[in-house]
Amino acid sequence: MTLFSRACIAILVGLSLGVTLVVGSQLSQPRQVDQARTAEARLLREVLDRVRAEYVDPVDDARLMEAAIRGMVADLDAHSQFLDEDEFDDIRVGATGHYSGVGLEVTLVGHDVTVITPFEGSPADRAGIRAGDIIVAIDDYPADGDELFATIHRMRGEAGTPVTLSVLRPSSEEMLRFELHRQRLQISSVNGRLLAPGLGYVRISQFHEETAMQMQQMLAQLGEENLTPLRGVVLDLRDNPGGLLDAAVDVADLLLDEGMIVSARGRSSEAGFEHHAVRGSIVPDATMIVLVNGASASAAEIVAGALRDNERARLLGTSTFGKGLVQTVMPLSRGQAIKLTTSRYYTPSGDYIQNKGITPDIVVRNEPNGQDKQLQEAQRLISNTTLVLNDTP
Repeated sequence: MTLFSRACIAILVGLSLGVTLVVGSQLSQPRQVDQARTAEARLLREVLDRVRAEYVDPVDDARLMEAAIRGMVADLDAHSQFLDEDEFDDIRVGATGHYSGVGLEVTLVGHDVTVITPFEGSPADRAGIRAGDIIVAIDDYPADGDELFATIHRMRGEAGTPVTLSVLRPSSEEMLRFELHRQRLQISSVNGRLLAPGLGYVRISQFHEETAMQMQQMLAQLGEENLTPLRGVVLDLRDNPGGLLDAAVDVADLLLDEGMIVSARGRSSEAGFEHHAVRGSIVPDATMIVLVNGASASAAEIVAGALRDNERARLLGTSTFGKGLVQTVMPLSRGQAIKLTTSRYYTPSGDYIQNKGITPDIVVRNEPNGQDKQLQEAQRLISNTTLVLNDTP
């Protein structure tokens, strides 16, 4: 579940613009730091030498160094990571919404890689893969829920290349095999429809570079279909794992007349910021309810928090995931990168939601029978509210 800035930061190490001296017998601070770094480097070298000499199988030096870097970054927190060339490409692809693959939006349910939805017109959609299907294997390679990133990467590839998905359909306990050919896809992160006259439903599945534009287009389309301005909007952020910080800010800005959207604090000057609404709402007269659940994370929580704290919408569903950290993707040499946590972000009311999430104004849980009680309740509440407003003299 991701939230990261598009900014790329080059870090220069070892450039000193001055020397701080300590009066007395103590060593200067730079010398102490140099000695500590020398001791740490010596320890790393000792471990590498032992592994090279005594591990049961020979290990390539490049593999050892990459493993050391991965471990160092991953040990910082659950969201920081080293990215090899393929992983860095996947991050960039996810930010743009353009990629070659089969066209599935997936998530983890327990340890199962589960289909949220096939994208309309994609190879997976045409083949008949459905929401709720469980991806068991890709080209007979087991789909590992503990390595969701790698599983998604295996479904991607050059347009026109074949891939076989083994899928378990829980409704029938049937194992199915789908032989697909990847294609170039432009994925819309925004879908919507009219729930009733005057009432629009918009779902955002993730936040990438084109999400705000797609959101604006969808609301305009629904207004045209309705023939009159929408009087109610249900914004569905359930199962939205996040994405670009800037995209979340832009979406919130579309829906707010004014007010703070999000603030952040970090060690560098770039890591501390505040974003405020400046555009004016594109649906100023619409009553809004935002649907959230335990898989609404990161960028989705920024939007939900901004709309609630500015009293623009009520939240309905269950508590959100609770990711209050921002990652910056920093390119390295040889096409690699690190994704590093650089900020903590705060909702407009000042809440830091890490590991606690946002509790909705109206708690409604869906039941296993497949009925969407959360959407039904949101539609009922908006309908009642707009009826009262329309009946007011």
